[in-house]
Amino acid sequence: MRRSILSSERDYTFSDFFHLAYPTEDIVKEFGIDYSLALLELPHKEIAEKPVRRFQEELTRKLPKISLNSEVARRDFLIAPILLELLNFIDGRISAEYPLEVERNLRGTLDYLIRTDKQLMVIEAKKADLDKGFTQLAVELIAVARYEEDAGPLFGVVTTGDLWKFGKLEGRRITKDMDVYRVPTDMVDLFGVLVGVLT
Repeated sequence: MRRSILSSERDYTFSDFFHLAYPTEDIVKEFGIDYSLALLELPHKEIAEKPVRRFQEELTRKLPKISLNSEVARRDFLIAPILLELLNFIDGRISAEYPLEVERNLRGTLDYLIRTDKQLMVIEAKKADLDKGFTQLAVELIAVARYEEDAGPLFGVVTTGDLWKFGKLEGRRITKDMDVYRVPTDMVDLFGVLVGVLT
């Protein structure tokens, strides 16, 4: 039996996992979860492109005038506007800074939790480093799965606002998508996936 990489001398919050040097695979193994990297076949819904294209053009016009040098700036000026626009396509509720405590090392705050009648999605916002951000997202998905108990496949995304990388927790396996969606370039495809997952 291998030794735990987590110290028994302390408790860990979600954000602590972002700062650990261990790979995602080793960290999720601490919770009995396997890890894989693959091209995910994400649910995709055909959406009305015109409003998304209009939003895309507006964002493209305004982004050069905004300094995105912090996580807060990226959340306020990139991520939040996208999530507000998403509400035009789904019947759901968005919670920001959602507190969650499941057990000793599965606790902290989710940047965003989106819930519809059919599904929920965790969104983790980062200034940079999608790889370490994905590790944190993976632990958050594990926590949500244990909290919800009867949840089916769970989806999450780690984003810097201009890059969006999805993950899926199903059973005892978390899969990180090889693909990444770019904003504003891939806006229509990104919305198709977000709507597909949540409806």
